[in-house]
Amino acid sequence: MNSTAIAASGLRKAYGDKTILDGIDLNIGAGTIFSLLGPNGAGKTTTVNVLTTLLTADGGTARVAGYDIATETKAVRASIGVTGQFAAVDDLLTGEENLQLMADLHRLKGNDRKQVVGTLLDRFDLTASARKPASTYSGGMRRKLDLAMTLVTKPRIVFLDEPTTGLDPRSRRTMWEIVRELVADGVTIFLTTQYLEEADQLADHIAVLDGGRIVAEGTPDDLKRRVHGSYLQFRFVDLAVLDAAAQVLPGSTADHEALTLQVPGNGGTKTLRALLDRLADHSLEAEEVSIHTPDLDDVFLALTGHATTEAEAQ
Repeated sequence: MNSTAIAASGLRKAYGDKTILDGIDLNIGAGTIFSLLGPNGAGKTTTVNVLTTLLTADGGTARVAGYDIATETKAVRASIGVTGQFAAVDDLLTGEENLQLMADLHRLKGNDRKQVVGTLLDRFDLTASARKPASTYSGGMRRKLDLAMTLVTKPRIVFLDEPTTGLDPRSRRTMWEIVRELVADGVTIFLTTQYLEEADQLADHIAVLDGGRIVAEGTPDDLKRRVHGSYLQFRFVDLAVLDAAAQVLPGSTADHEALTLQVPGNGGTKTLRALLDRLADHSLEAEEVSIHTPDLDDVFLALTGHATTEAEAQ
């Protein structure tokens, strides 16, 4: 694969008179984690379905793993794996049988079939439960089994559409580690998620989708820098010192109950040094200093408006 795993230009999709994707451009590097964020109904799942050939775009072009999604559908499908919002696990089968079924569908036989199934059971820590019905699995185990089934064919690109929805924090972090391991092995991950912390933890590059268009993209840190709201917080020993500090630090906001003072700033050392010097000039000293910068929640709220009606349109 070349350095680009997924490239899209002007992708469009509509349902009736409702435009869901209104000219989407993407350029996703191989061996990276790309995350698509957006409000419910913004078009995230539609984007995944178009790129994985489950839906036909109304306009635009895209290449996935070097193949055109319109004219080389079979080659695209042979190069990717897809894990949807809901686990595609057969509850009547055991975990091992689910993997064997997937191997059979892809015509793996003999030792190849046995080795792939055994390796995936080990990798996802499912060996002890391999012969138990999937109906007895916890939510986290089901999601791990679902992703293991996706990896039977060793895809070069994996689409994860909200893979950790409904999981407890421990299971979610387990999935994060699995995703990181996949990328370390050279796999490209296309991730949609409702959890902004998840994108912040995992993604090399993020695009924010709203109203059918990408309204911002960049690294998590790039996006955070676009949003104002950084501040420095000083905590003092008593009200007298707090009030005195508020007088010498213009633009500050005092919290008398917490004995803290918030001062707008970019969090840089130059700004911090200047503020501490000003306090020292007035013989004032803070007990504690902390720096607060915008997170992806702030970015999301600043960039997105009302969600489109993807679900209703479908």
